[in-house]
Amino acid sequence: MDTQLDKSLNTKELYSWTLKLALPIMIQNLISTLVNTADTFMLGYVGQSAMAATSLANQYTFVLFCVFFGMATGTSVLCAQYWGKGDKNTIERIVGLALRYGLVASIIFTLGSFFFPAQIMKLFSSSPETIEIGAKYLRIVSISFIFMAISQVYLSALRSIGKVVFPSVVAVVSLVVNIFFNASFIFGFFGLPKLGVVGVALGTVLARITEAVLCICFSFKSGIRINIRAFFAPAGILNRDFLTISLPSIGNDLIWSLATTVFTIILGHLGDDIVAANAVAMMVVNIGAIAMRGFANATTIVIGQALGANQIEETKKYAGKLLRLTVYVSLAGCIVIVVLRPFIMNFYSSKLTAQAISFLGSMMFMTTYRMIGEGVNTCLICGCFRGGGDTKYGFIMDTIMMWGVAIPLMAIAAYVFKLPAIWVYFVMTLDEIIKMPIFFGHFLKYKWMKNITRNESELL
Repeated sequence: MDTQLDKSLNTKELYSWTLKLALPIMIQNLISTLVNTADTFMLGYVGQSAMAATSLANQYTFVLFCVFFGMATGTSVLCAQYWGKGDKNTIERIVGLALRYGLVASIIFTLGSFFFPAQIMKLFSSSPETIEIGAKYLRIVSISFIFMAISQVYLSALRSIGKVVFPSVVAVVSLVVNIFFNASFIFGFFGLPKLGVVGVALGTVLARITEAVLCICFSFKSGIRINIRAFFAPAGILNRDFLTISLPSIGNDLIWSLATTVFTIILGHLGDDIVAANAVAMMVVNIGAIAMRGFANATTIVIGQALGANQIEETKKYAGKLLRLTVYVSLAGCIVIVVLRPFIMNFYSSKLTAQAISFLGSMMFMTTYRMIGEGVNTCLICGCFRGGGDTKYGFIMDTIMMWGVAIPLMAIAAYVFKLPAIWVYFVMTLDEIIKMPIFFGHFLKYKWMKNITRNESELL
């Protein structure tokens, strides 16, 4: 098996391998962001109601995304460790098990949105027009869920064993297919009917089908197959291991995303100027997050494979070096933000009010130290801890810190002390800094560092 861990890696070799893993993952994350941007841009030609309806409908699909991401985490961690161990057969069993859960979840969500789209839309809107448009979109796009389950699981398995180029290729092809059919169905190119929001949904379905077909075809010639026998085979103790890792990851993503929504709601009560400035600031932060998540995913792969190969002491060294690398990358991102700050403010000077521009100027500086905190925490929670099979600690502490500390502090600042909007935003930016010492303390104990692979007799 092709693995980098036949020997202990020095710093140069470790960083080189990490960069080779991280860069394609960053490209894939960037392309995913571009897909969402392209959908929003093209829907602008359909109308504001269409944009609002699809945005609300995607709140339903977002829950499924969190489920898929949690399953992808379970798949990645287990596959990385078994790849480090050199057990390819068990990896195929893990892929089969993850596909089983992924397809069950996708079928449940598909049935709900296909047969009851209007009822689902009523949870998010009271506007008859928005509900009608969103229901049409949701019913069509629900078909994509099943194909998405296949691609999400298989691509996460490939990334975990270091095969990161093909997932990037799939992302590029998916982007091209999505944009091509979106434009064709919106503007009626090539004699196709102008279907509006239904056409955008069809474009998404066709892109997801393309992803699944590419994954199935690639699996026949890659080291990891989509194995029908593994799909139906009893999972045994692997099932428990998979759920132990996946379920806290799903909960963590849902809790974190919901808390972020509450942050936005609180800001929304402080005026349009702070909301508009925050939208621009979040765009900058999300671009920086692409790099941080790329390095975190690469860290998961490195830590997982090292532990699977039972290189315990080497894993400690790798984790420390990768944490330092994350700090360097985060600092570089801060410098880029500071350099770009005057250009961004100048660009939006004619698009935002003077008050919003003033807010944005302060926010740009605040995003720098928050980016360092988020970079370190993402590396620890999503990289080191998850790579070591410890997904519970991040879930528990994120829940406590976000809902027991960060949100109450922000609410008190806004509604009790009634601080100026920019100071409420400042309180919001402290959440990642507050969490850093706690997660770093857990990191130094190394209790998260476990070889969770099983021997052959346990897997029978």
